[in-house]
Amino acid sequence: MKLKSFIPDTITLMNLLSGIIGVIFVFDGRPQLAFVMMLAAACFDFMDGAAARLLKAYSDLGKELDSLSDMVSFGVLPSLMMFCCAPSPWRWICLCLALFSALRLAKFNVDTRQSTNFLGIPTPSAAMLSGAVVCYASASPDSMVADFAASVWGLPLLTVILSALLVCEIPMFSLKIKSLRDLPAPLKIFLPVCAGIIAAVLVLRIHLSAVIILFIAAYIIQNLITAIVAHEK
Repeated sequence: MKLKSFIPDTITLMNLLSGIIGVIFVFDGRPQLAFVMMLAAACFDFMDGAAARLLKAYSDLGKELDSLSDMVSFGVLPSLMMFCCAPSPWRWICLCLALFSALRLAKFNVDTRQSTNFLGIPTPSAAMLSGAVVCYASASPDSMVADFAASVWGLPLLTVILSALLVCEIPMFSLKIKSLRDLPAPLKIFLPVCAGIIAAVLVLRIHLSAVIILFIAAYIIQNLITAIVAHEK
């Protein structure tokens, strides 16, 4: 086998390693560093696919390895972040995010309808939202987000919503940009919104994890509105 065939899988393993280190940080009581490792895992998750396309090094092994890595980085890690942050006794509900993430990843692997866009929210997006909420609550303990995370039903409710979105049949557009000259219509709306969010966060000097929260929230809302409008037609 050529050396280039191992490059995408090596990058995928870096995704897995980032998730494992993130779990260690969670149990060490350092949620902000755990979220940093989740961001690192997301970068490696993007890079392995890009490397596979560039090098034309696709393999069944790489596909399975990618799902296993995502399960740790975007299933187990965010679940444990919320579990350790949520007040008892309802924090056990937060572990359901890992279960539904597993269902989502397995469903994606066998569902031929999701080659370009998605049905339900992608696992990394659900993980990023929950991880960013915990990170922001830790960084800004006097904020509304911190009050939400500290409430009895806050994070368990977020878990239930995200779990439902992971396995639902709502169409959601892909965030992968193939060409700036030929952007899909949803991205033409979403990207300016993202630019506005970044500008607002920088001006207001809010913790940068708020960018992820607002990004994913805008992504979910836009897709829900599009689905409702399409259903009414």
